[in-house]
Amino acid sequence: MTTSPSLPGSSPAPSPAHTQAHSRRWLILGVICLAQLTVLIDNTVLNVAIPSLTRELDAATADIQWMINAYSLVQSGLLLTAGSAADRYGRKKMLVAGLALFGTGSLAAGFSQTTAQLIAARAGMGVGGALLFTTTLAVVMQVFEPEEQPRAIGIWAAVNSLGFAAGPLIGGLVLNHFWWGAIFLINLPVAALGLVAVITLVPETKNPQGDRPDLLGAFLSTVGMTSLVLAIISGPSHGWTSSRVLVGAVLAVLFLALFAYWESRIPYPMLDLAFFRDRRFTGAVAGAVLVTFGMGGALFLLTQHLQFVLGYGPLEAGLRTAPLALTVVALNFTGLSAKVLARLGGPVSVLVGMVLVATGLASIATLASGGYAGTLLGLLLIGAGTAVAGPAMAHAIMSSIPPAKAGVGAGINGTLGEFGNGLGVAVLGAVLNARFAAVSLPAALAAANSASEKARLIDSFSSGLETSLLLGASAVLLGGMVAATLLGRANRKERQPALATP
Repeated sequence: MTTSPSLPGSSPAPSPAHTQAHSRRWLILGVICLAQLTVLIDNTVLNVAIPSLTRELDAATADIQWMINAYSLVQSGLLLTAGSAADRYGRKKMLVAGLALFGTGSLAAGFSQTTAQLIAARAGMGVGGALLFTTTLAVVMQVFEPEEQPRAIGIWAAVNSLGFAAGPLIGGLVLNHFWWGAIFLINLPVAALGLVAVITLVPETKNPQGDRPDLLGAFLSTVGMTSLVLAIISGPSHGWTSSRVLVGAVLAVLFLALFAYWESRIPYPMLDLAFFRDRRFTGAVAGAVLVTFGMGGALFLLTQHLQFVLGYGPLEAGLRTAPLALTVVALNFTGLSAKVLARLGGPVSVLVGMVLVATGLASIATLASGGYAGTLLGLLLIGAGTAVAGPAMAHAIMSSIPPAKAGVGAGINGTLGEFGNGLGVAVLGAVLNARFAAVSLPAALAAANSASEKARLIDSFSSGLETSLLLGASAVLLGGMVAATLLGRANRKERQPALATP
């Protein structure tokens, strides 16, 4: 049964469908988190398959980066449109469509024979992922009352972090027994289970007055971001003043400027620029971009360090990244992070959390070369910081947007997070390549003529890794300070009218 949107706290007499949805809200949360987990795992699952792809598909570093970025950048370009479509046509419909498309793309990726085929399949998976990513958070905002939303978003955010960090673990486990294509085929039973659960449990909600999808805006933003990342990836190997890099940079500036102009002129923008006048929204957005920038790029580099430098196999490398996810899950599911948020408030929680994340990245940068102990310390710090800051930023974004625009709000949250992750892989990967000139470490080690030359190559790679991780830590720290400042100013501005009232 299709209903009009049931906005949390907006109706004193909810409809029967609304009451039924709320009575099963925690079960619904479990269903949408399952769908969300699958999408997020595929953001990082390829990281541990890099050696296999390098060997079996003859993939260079740029190929690997595009295999990862094709998925995240397509998602980034379509999330806003997907969110708008979910608001207008129905969030349940978009969940079903997203699961079907994601499963089909996974099947194609699993049987790819070339790097080009895999990149194309990953892009197709990104379309389904965009539909899933926006609707999951929008449904959370619709089926939970305002007083329960922070806790529900905390669980949703914990699943985000779990998927982000569990990718290497699951990828390593699969690669230990099967060929690399199996890391995509495991999505199929999960997608099928998710389809059945969504159809059975999730209520249909939509905004009948929802704005129609902004297809031109999606095109402009996708081309602009893709051109930007192309320029960044191509810089180290082709030169920062090469025609390829300059053309990519010019296209990025042109298309992103056109995107901003288009969104400011049309009556149905997928990204309403007026949202950025809200300091709470702007602060949370800045934090989300920079924290995913630092973490996305760091995890991409860390899995290579664990395998290439420390000599762990794919499964061992995945297991050694698990403490990050386990820390986030433990702090969110036990309610400890929610208690920190309640005690410290949003701005301070964001700052403390992102300082912990930045410290963790710096720990890995400076201590990882000495063995796994420094890496473990860094992962625990990153996990603790993510558990505290992540839910606070997500709730700040969603609560600053009209409830009827829940899908668009989720699209904005996801777009900037995915863009930060993809850009982090590109930028930190480019920094590593600038310090480590070889096409790939495995190829360089294979071509080395002596043990001393191999040692020099590993030292050079480690030095580049340290520089990249410190850059990521700086970005996260900057994000924490900007977000906390803007969120604090927004809170003070909201309190001023109340204080002025006699």
